[in-house]
Amino acid sequence: MIRIDDPDDPRIAAYRAVRERDVVGRGERFIAEGEVVLRLLLGGRSRHRPESVLLAENRTEPLKALLAGSDAPVYVASAAVMDAIAGFHVHRGVLAIGRRAPAEDAAVLLARLPPQALVVALIGVSNHDNVGGIFRNAAAFGADAVLLDRASCDPLYRKAIRVSVGASLITPFARGGSGAELLDALGTAGFATFALSPSGARTLEEARPAARTCLMLGAEGPGLPAELMARAAAVRIPMAAGFDSLNVATTSGIALYRLARSA
Repeated sequence: MIRIDDPDDPRIAAYRAVRERDVVGRGERFIAEGEVVLRLLLGGRSRHRPESVLLAENRTEPLKALLAGSDAPVYVASAAVMDAIAGFHVHRGVLAIGRRAPAEDAAVLLARLPPQALVVALIGVSNHDNVGGIFRNAAAFGADAVLLDRASCDPLYRKAIRVSVGASLITPFARGGSGAELLDALGTAGFATFALSPSGARTLEEARPAARTCLMLGAEGPGLPAELMARAAAVRIPMAAGFDSLNVATTSGIALYRLARSA
């Protein structure tokens, strides 16, 4: 463990001004925050590798066994120095820099999934909390992958990783292209796609998943574009009269539970 007493120490430059860099991006790097996320990043299930770890000094002892299994450098600082480095109070006292796995094309990702598979496709979902929540649900219900169009937010954004409790580190995903291109790839790979919408012709209970099934979700408010809905089986979740709105992450949990149990 490497002691850091100066917030301007060049060895921890990647951790400096965390929130400002959330806006401009980190290229091939990302920030992991919190013990639960760190355990997944350092564990064997992560698709991405750790580059370094920065801990508040009171967090070193509980994490000693975990850190012993990694060759990533571990920097240790007082809480005050760590806060000065990050630019805000890091109340969990645990940060890490990760290196992204190579980006994967949606068609390539779908082609290597098993004959029976469940995936989620996100169209224009740009809220980090929602993307993180959807990844958490995808992992909880055994989804094999998540596809995101270019308008959806990066699942390795710091807040998205935190809300996903690290699920976006272990769940395969592909991001890029348009919604139409994602549907093309899904069709080529033999996936039947269900589009969630309050205007769906059938209820979710009436949906009969195929061996390869995709759940497609759009942003809250605008929902899914009509041209994409026309290419999928539109289903709805029945709600109380006079109210037809659910948070998209909540919707994903309900729908994935149903589809996973029906597979």
